[in-house]
Amino acid sequence: MAFANFCQAELRLTLDGAELQPPERAASQQLLDEALATLPPRMLERLDRDVRVRWYDGLTHDVYGSAGGNLLLLNRRLLPALTDGRAAAQRTERPHGTVRQEMLATLIHELAHLYDRARLWSPENYRQQAFCGQRASSLGLVGLPDSCRGQTERRFTLSDDPRLLDLAGWPQRVGERGAREHDNAQQARSPDAYELTSPLEFVAVNLEYFLLDPRYACRRPLLHRYFSQHFGWQPAGVETCKGALPILNAGHDFARTPLIELDPERVYKVDYLFAEANDAWVSRWGHSMLRLVICAPGRPRGPDCRLDLDHHLVLSFRAFVGDVQLSSWDGLTGVYPSRLFVLPLGQVIDEYTKVELRSLASIPLKLQREQIENLVIRSAEMHWSYDGDYYFLSNNCAVETLKLLRSGTARPELTALDSILPSGLLEILIKRDLADASVLDDPREALRLGYRFDSYRDRYQAMFAVLRERLGLPQTDVEAWLALSAEQRRPWIEKADLRASAALLLVEQAALRRHLLLAQEELKNRYLSGREHGDRSLAKADETLQGILANSGYLSQPAQLLDGNGYGLPQASEWQRLESESSQRQARLNQLTDALNAEVRLLLGNERRLELESIEANLAQIGDHLRRLHKAGGGLRLP
Repeated sequence: MAFANFCQAELRLTLDGAELQPPERAASQQLLDEALATLPPRMLERLDRDVRVRWYDGLTHDVYGSAGGNLLLLNRRLLPALTDGRAAAQRTERPHGTVRQEMLATLIHELAHLYDRARLWSPENYRQQAFCGQRASSLGLVGLPDSCRGQTERRFTLSDDPRLLDLAGWPQRVGERGAREHDNAQQARSPDAYELTSPLEFVAVNLEYFLLDPRYACRRPLLHRYFSQHFGWQPAGVETCKGALPILNAGHDFARTPLIELDPERVYKVDYLFAEANDAWVSRWGHSMLRLVICAPGRPRGPDCRLDLDHHLVLSFRAFVGDVQLSSWDGLTGVYPSRLFVLPLGQVIDEYTKVELRSLASIPLKLQREQIENLVIRSAEMHWSYDGDYYFLSNNCAVETLKLLRSGTARPELTALDSILPSGLLEILIKRDLADASVLDDPREALRLGYRFDSYRDRYQAMFAVLRERLGLPQTDVEAWLALSAEQRRPWIEKADLRASAALLLVEQAALRRHLLLAQEELKNRYLSGREHGDRSLAKADETLQGILANSGYLSQPAQLLDGNGYGLPQASEWQRLESESSQRQARLNQLTDALNAEVRLLLGNERRLELESIEANLAQIGDHLRRLHKAGGGLRLP
């Protein structure tokens, strides 16, 4: 008989039921049989042991069960409801819904711990495990160093697997020899906050949902795929998932609904989008982003999708600043949340090339089809779950982008990469043949095909060269021309021909953008100073601005729209609420923005306000002059 049990090599749950009444014993055995039937065959085979299950009075009221060694304890207070059937209908605020389902989840949870630790202290691995455990402790690691994995032969454990740790929210820390983050920042849309306490608990909690929730594959698709591949099996009744993923577009067009569907099938390529550096302290090493090259509806995936710029999206990790003040110290010490913004490409191009006068390079990453789709899915998961801390020197845009690439693509070449600089990360990706920089070799072709977006500074200088040629201006560069007041530039308008007038229009528009940036800085400083000193003239604008800040946070943390209900990626049952909530917030933002635009002019100093009004008068005069010239001389040829 003992030999037969050995050959069977399968988990057995033995009820310690000597003190139970027959109905109690029958209900208990039915629960154990259901738990065994729920487990993956591989898990049953590897846990070839006899685990005793006992109802126990010593557990606290809210604890359903506990396990140690080969003994699993269940809270005896739950036994009456299980026996008479009330547990199956008794609702609970716990994640699984009913008391009986929670008891089943508890059995799975504790058995998951046994499985996860199955090879942890096996005799043949004890010495190597002890060495690696000491090394892990000395390095502050979560799990084992990657160099220990092949030596320890821990083939059946999960909680120290680098791939699972990446997906679970314990990524590698930059520059620390494989050390993992101590805290899990994937806090939003969690089914059970207990999963965030450690990788061990994450595995146990997620196996509950993998085995019991048919929607797990749609809510946490990459984790469902991971567990399915690990076990070579998936539960029966898994729901078929909708291909498109819910995304909130954080663009500035508040008149449009932000809720969109992102279909991984329509993503042709993923580019590393690099904003070149400027003199601002937060931008002196550039900015890292990812560009999703998305095909227009109806267009087959292919190179022509690069022309569908209106459909392209940018994934940008940024510090979410809940106030008008951007503090360098706060950026260094992690006061600001780090969140994944999804932005329209056109807005990003305008933001950097026209306003900040920085060029953009869009360099294709060398990813296989499956890696592209997984990266898009992972981006959506992070979009709904991630709320990290921004550290300028250790968890900035480059670090966050690298972590997303690692967890999204699972490419082993990315594991050893480390860079805290956006420019450095780009250089490493190119040197390791992970990005194709040859698209930039021909500057004209790169501009034509959208691999490069030049700073408007070069365009403004080219327009200024036209003005110097046509009007004989004494200034030598566009910066010197823009340093003049609008009133000093005005007399040249009537002297300009068609070509020079068109150039004047573009350069004067640059002057307007420049002074709007200066006005924003002036308002920020006055706002901060006035708020400290009780300036009553700021009260209305203060209220409006605070309203904008309060209402816009959901664009970077969309989980706010669902008030903690559900977990993972939102499903069809949550879509209607998402549409309603996001539309209401967007309409409110539209109203507040219009109100703020009307109020802020009144807060500017006289000099700044008059200069803005003078520039706007220049633009109106140039427009009138162009129309007269066009009418008198025929068609308009832009320079």
